[in-house]
Amino acid sequence: MIEWVQQADGIWQYIALFLISILPLLDVFYIIPVGIVLEMSPVAVGIIAFLGNFIMVLVFAMFFRQISEWRNKRREKKGKSKTSKRETRARHIWEKYGLPVFAVLSPSLLGTDLAALTALLLGSSKIKVVTWMGVSLVIWTIVMTVGSVYGFKYIHWI
Repeated sequence: MIEWVQQADGIWQYIALFLISILPLLDVFYIIPVGIVLEMSPVAVGIIAFLGNFIMVLVFAMFFRQISEWRNKRREKKGKSKTSKRETRARHIWEKYGLPVFAVLSPSLLGTDLAALTALLLGSSKIKVVTWMGVSLVIWTIVMTVGSVYGFKYIHWI
């Protein structure tokens, strides 16, 4: 995928980066360093990475009911109606720390899209999940953009 962005010229390079940033599991932790190494505008790369990731949060929030129904049918089909140890542990952590801490820490551990889906599955409202994931994405976008620009300059990669 990086080759796809490298081969594009001008505005098409930014469009290619945006399309890749929409894909699940490709968060600001991947998209921003790639854009910076390709010597794209740091501000544009940050905005593109934020928007691509935030769109997936919105998609999961909008279609959560359908995703939840699919998940429940799948679990019933497999005969797993009771909660697993992993789910019990996740719920305990969730109840102890809450959505704000989860939203800020989880993009670095799970990815923004999976974090949003997990928060919704644990019972948070769509508006709160979208808001806190948006705040978290802003924070991580700024951290990754500044860190990538100055970090890569320090090690002479750009």
